[in-house]
Amino acid sequence: MAGQQAKPLNGRFNDVPVLHSNQPEIVEGPGILVNTAPGSAIAIETNQPLKNATYTFNGEFGVHMHHKYYPGDASKLGGRRQRGLLTIAAIAINPGDQPVTLRFSKGSVKNSFEAPYHPNKLMGVKPLGPRPWNTGPGDATAVQMLRGELDRRLPRELVIPPRSRRVIVSTVLPARGIANGLLRGSSDGPFQMAVVAAEETDNEQQLIAVLDRGMLAPGRIYLNRIAEIKSGKVFSRVAGVALGDEYKALIRHDLAQGPLHVPLTSTHKHHFGTREIQVNALSTRMVDSAVNNVGTYGVRFDIDLNLSGEGPYDLVFSHPVASGRPPFTAFRGSIGIKSAEGYQEVHVGLKSGQSLPIAKLNLKGGELNPVRVSLVYPADATPGHLLSVVPIQQLAILRRREESLEAARQAEAARRRSVSPTQAPPALNAPTAQDAKTAKTKEQDKAGPKPNNPTPASKPARPRQTFPSTPLPPPPVLVAPRSGLNPMPPAMILPQRVNQSLEQRYRDAIRAQQEWLRRLQGR
Repeated sequence: MAGQQAKPLNGRFNDVPVLHSNQPEIVEGPGILVNTAPGSAIAIETNQPLKNATYTFNGEFGVHMHHKYYPGDASKLGGRRQRGLLTIAAIAINPGDQPVTLRFSKGSVKNSFEAPYHPNKLMGVKPLGPRPWNTGPGDATAVQMLRGELDRRLPRELVIPPRSRRVIVSTVLPARGIANGLLRGSSDGPFQMAVVAAEETDNEQQLIAVLDRGMLAPGRIYLNRIAEIKSGKVFSRVAGVALGDEYKALIRHDLAQGPLHVPLTSTHKHHFGTREIQVNALSTRMVDSAVNNVGTYGVRFDIDLNLSGEGPYDLVFSHPVASGRPPFTAFRGSIGIKSAEGYQEVHVGLKSGQSLPIAKLNLKGGELNPVRVSLVYPADATPGHLLSVVPIQQLAILRRREESLEAARQAEAARRRSVSPTQAPPALNAPTAQDAKTAKTKEQDKAGPKPNNPTPASKPARPRQTFPSTPLPPPPVLVAPRSGLNPMPPAMILPQRVNQSLEQRYRDAIRAQQEWLRRLQGR
C-alpha cells in the first residue's frame, strides 16, 4: 500500500438481534452460559449473583454459540482414560400465556470432531467443495449460513407452549473439543433464550434443570477485570445480545485513479486510516462480556464493488496488522465471489501479515464491472482485514520481493550452518596472524634496539575473530511510473541493484570463509 490509501466502505449493519454465547469461551463444567430471561445466576468463582443479559426477542432473531470444553477434572481430559462429554444446548423460553412458534431459515451446529481442522492442507487459497467439513467447526457452520442452508439436525419449526421451555438444539462436546452453532429464524411472538452446559445428555428435562439450578458454568476468567473491560484495555468474549447479523456496503471505484483498498472487519485499533469501525453494538450483556461485538462472529458481510477499469486485476484478501507477535493464523474461513464470469467459493487459510489473491478479475473497459464479495465471519479468526483490487503486476512485484528476501534468509541460514561450531570464521577485515607479526616488527623498528636486560615478553594475544557482517539491504525505493490504460500506482518495486548488492555481499562472505579454511589447514 506504499503511496496508496484505503477508502471507507460506509456500510451498515441490520438491526436483527443475535444471542451470542462465547463467554466463557473455555467451559470447565456444567452450568448456565448466558440467559436473557429476567433475573440472575450465581458465579462459582465468586459465589456472587451476576445479572442476566435480559432481552426479549420478537420477530427475526439469530443465535451464535462458540465454546471449548476443558474440564476442571483432569481425569476427563482423555488420553488413557475415557474423555469427558459436555452437552451444549440452546433453550427457548416462553414467558407469556400464548404459544410461540419459532421458524428457522438457515443454520448449523458442528463440533471439532465432526468438522476437524487440518491446517497443513488448508493454508492458502483453495476451491471450496460441496461439503467442507474438514475446515473446523467455525467455518463449517459459516459455510452453511453463507449458502443459506439449514442443517438437517435443526428443526424447521418449534412450538413453545405458554409458560414453558423447549430445547432448540444441542450438541455433545468432547473434552478438548470446540463447538460452534449459528442459527437464523423468526418468531410469531415474544420469547427469551438461554444457553446451558450439562453433563452429556440428550434429555430435555435434564437440560432445563440446569437452567433451574441457577448456577453459572465455571470458567469465567474475567470477573476480576471488569473495570479493564469497561475501559477498553481488555477484550473479553461476548455473552449478550448484539444488534445486527448482516453488514452491507456498496462502493464505486475507478481503478485508473489507483488500486482499491477497503477495510473488512475493521476495529478501533485496525481501520487502516479510514476511521471506519465495522463493529456492531450490544443491546445487553453479562457483566464480564466484551462491551461490543468486536469479533463479529457469525455476521454476514456482503460487499458490492462497482469497478471501472480494463484488463486483469487481482482481488486480494490481507491481514496486514503488525502486532509484534510471531505469525499466527488470522483467518480460516470461506469466501464467495460473484462477478460477470460467475460465482465461486474459496477456502482461505491466511496468516497475519499475508496478502493472498482470492480471485482473478478480467475487467471490461467503458462499463461498470460489478463484483460481490460475501463471507460469514467465522469464529477463531482475528478481525482487521483488508480487501483490495490491484493490477496483477503489483502483486507479482510483491511476490518477487518476498521471494528475494526469503532466498537471502535461507542463504544466510545455510552459511551459518556451514561454520565450524568450535571456532568462528574471521570477519571480512579481521587481521591475520601474519598481519599481527608484521605490525609488531614495525613497532619494534620504531622503538629502537632492545635493552640489555629485557623482561620476559608475554605472548601476543590472538586477534579476536568474529562472523562476517552481512545485513539485509535497506527497503527498496517505492517508485512506479504511470502510463496507458493500466497505470501502475506507487508500489513495492524491488530495484535490480538490490539483488546485485545482496548477491555481492554473500560472494564476499563465501570468499572470506574459504580463506579462513585454507589458513586453518596450513597450521
